[in-house]
Amino acid sequence: MKNVIIVIFISLWIVSCNSKRLENTKELSREIKSSQIKRVTNTQLIYSADEWGKKIAQIAEKTLANELARNPDKARELCRNLGQIAVIAALQKEYGVHIELLGADARQNKNLAPKEIELFEAYLYSAKNNSPASDNVQQLSDTLLVYNVPVATDKPVCRICMEDQEFPFALWRLLFNKKEIIRKLDAKQLIKEKQ
Repeated sequence: MKNVIIVIFISLWIVSCNSKRLENTKELSREIKSSQIKRVTNTQLIYSADEWGKKIAQIAEKTLANELARNPDKARELCRNLGQIAVIAALQKEYGVHIELLGADARQNKNLAPKEIELFEAYLYSAKNNSPASDNVQQLSDTLLVYNVPVATDKPVCRICMEDQEFPFALWRLLFNKKEIIRKLDAKQLIKEKQ
């Protein structure tokens, strides 16, 4: 009986070691893939930020709208601190992006670069004049890219999050670090794009 218990214990130990090794192997494989040497052009970086920005902004807006509908009493806090929403926090971690929702009062935001303030003013002007405005990617520095997309004034996110402003206006600001974009890009895909 003792031998059977010892054999079962050893078998369980071996199985647990193998499953841990399998997890470590997958993690190691992902790390190796992300640390491969890649030649990435500025165009590829901007294209990636644009594509990811479109997806992330859509998901963030839908998620925030759902959270606002579920928790109307927490609306002000949810709009100010998007990172407390699990899906948005996961997006920030996965893509290495900082997600913010800016309102008309963002002109006084000290964290915005001068180029961003100019762009912000253009978006605000378009909104006040009912002119269509589309998304935009700008290079802020050697290491940062920003993706902006305005929120339609009739959307719940704009109406609820910016209700205390004299003019309803909301703009998604997604701040990408080039290093994180390069790390996430697939080297094989980059080679195919060149050909």
